[in-house]
Amino acid sequence: MDRDDELSQLKVLVVDDTAGNRQMLQSFLRKLGCVAMTAENGAEAVANCERDMPDMILMDVMMPVMDGYEATRRIKAMASGRWVPVVFLSALDRDENLVAGLEAGGDDYLAKPTNLVVLNAKLRSFARTLALQRRLDESRRLTQAIFDNIDDCVVTIDEQGIIQSINASARTVFGYEPAELVGANVEILMPEPMRVRHGGGLRRYVGGGAPHFVGAERAQLPGLHKTGKELLLEIGVTEMRVDDQRRFVGILRDITERAAAERKLREHAEMLQRYHDDREIENALANEIMRRQLQRPGLEDRQFHYWLTPASYFSGDIVAACRSPKGKLYAMLADGTGHGLAAAISLLPVLTTFYGLAEHDYALGYLAMEMNRQLLAFMPTGRFVAAGLVCLDSEKCAADLWVGGMPDPMLVENSGAVRSGLAPSHLPLGIVEFDEESAMVHRVQCPPGSQLIMYSDGLAEATDSDGEAFGRVRLTEILATTPSAHRLDAVKDAVVRHMAGGGAHDDISMLSIDC
Repeated sequence: MDRDDELSQLKVLVVDDTAGNRQMLQSFLRKLGCVAMTAENGAEAVANCERDMPDMILMDVMMPVMDGYEATRRIKAMASGRWVPVVFLSALDRDENLVAGLEAGGDDYLAKPTNLVVLNAKLRSFARTLALQRRLDESRRLTQAIFDNIDDCVVTIDEQGIIQSINASARTVFGYEPAELVGANVEILMPEPMRVRHGGGLRRYVGGGAPHFVGAERAQLPGLHKTGKELLLEIGVTEMRVDDQRRFVGILRDITERAAAERKLREHAEMLQRYHDDREIENALANEIMRRQLQRPGLEDRQFHYWLTPASYFSGDIVAACRSPKGKLYAMLADGTGHGLAAAISLLPVLTTFYGLAEHDYALGYLAMEMNRQLLAFMPTGRFVAAGLVCLDSEKCAADLWVGGMPDPMLVENSGAVRSGLAPSHLPLGIVEFDEESAMVHRVQCPPGSQLIMYSDGLAEATDSDGEAFGRVRLTEILATTPSAHRLDAVKDAVVRHMAGGGAHDDISMLSIDC
C-alpha cells in the first residue's frame, strides 16, 4: 500500500489487549504513513495520552485493568477542548454497545474483525476533519491574539447584561482578569447611579424601546475600576446576532488621562486668553499715554516734516518738535534699544526732558546732558537711546546739531547738492556720564531753501526679499533728485516698494526741516 499524503504524520494510538491485533493495526497504519503507537489496556492508553496526546485513537472495548469506555471518558476530559476522535473496535455489535460507546465519548464504531478498507476510509475522513479543525483552531487563536492585543477593551454581553467575552485589555482598563468578568453582569464596570439605571434601560431596549447608545456615535460615560476609582470612558455599542441570539458588543476606551490633559489645555488656553486680554488693555493704556506724550503742537510746525512707521504695536523711534519762546525750532529724532513697548518706555524720560527744556530755550548741549542723566538715573543697564537733536535759528540761517549713535545727518541744498559729515557722532544717551566734550554741539550753516534730513538706521537697513538693504546711497540719490516739498513722500514710497510688502524688521523714522 502506498504512503498516503493525506494521512502522513497522523499520530494514531492503537489500544488493544491482543498483541496480534496491535501488531496488525500498527503495520497497517505505518504503511499509510501514520505514526502508530500502542497500548495494552485502557489505563496504559490514559498514561500515554498524558505524556503525548495523539491525533486519533483506535480503542478496543473489552480489556483488563480499564475498559475502553472508561479510558475514553478520561482521555476526552484530559483533551480539554481539543478534539481527539476515538473509534471503538469491538466484536460487540449490539445496539446497546454502540450507544454505550457514543455516550462514553466515542466518535465512531467498527466491528471486529476490522475491515481495513473501511478503516482506511474512516482514517482519511477523520484526517480531513482534523486538518479543518487545526486550521479553524489556528484562525481562532489568531483572532483571539488580535482581540487580546487591541488597546481598547472589547466586551460582549447578552440580553440580560451578562458578559459573554472580554479581551485582555480588561486588565489595563478595569484592573480585572478577563476570567473574573466573564459570567458577571456588565454593571460591575459602572459606578452609581449609572449601575442601577442600566438594567432597566437594557430591558426596555430589548423589549422594543428606543436605543440610547446602541448604534449611536461614541459617547463619553463614567466607568469603575476594580479599585473603586472612577474612570471616563469613550464607548461605542453595536448589536449583532449569534446563533439567533442577540448580543451587544461594546468598544470601551479609557480617556481619563486624555480628558484630564484636555481640561488642563482648556485651563491654560483660558489663562492665556485672560493674559492676552489683560495685556491688550494694558497696551491700549500704554499706547494712549505714548500718544499723549508724542502728539504735541510742535509736530504741526510748517517747517517740520516727519515719517514714522513702527515694526510692532509700539514704536521704538520717536520724533519731537517745538518752538521756543525766542522762535527757535527744536527737533529730535530718537531710537530706543530694540522695538516695541520696552523701547517706547525707554524714550519717555528723553521725551519729557526734551519738551521741558526746549520750551524754555535751554542750550542744545544742556538738553543732551540732562537727557543722558535722566536715562542713567532711571533706566536699567543696557537700555540706551540713539538720538539726533537740532536747534534751528532761522534768523541766522544756522542750526546747532548734537548726534549720538544716529546715522550722519544730511543737508540738501536748494541746488540738490547733498552735504554730509555735518557733526561727529557721540555715544548714545544712557551709556556713560557726559563731560563737556560729550555734550559738544556743532553749528551748521543752512542756506535759504536748504533742507536738513535725519533718519534712523531702520530706514537704511530695510531689506527686500533678497536681503538687500535700502542703503544710504539710494537715499542720497532720491534726496538729490526730488524737489524739497516731495522728498519725504518720495523716500517713503521708495522704501515701501523696496520692502515689497514684506514689512519692516525695525522701526523706521525720518524727519526733514526746511531752512
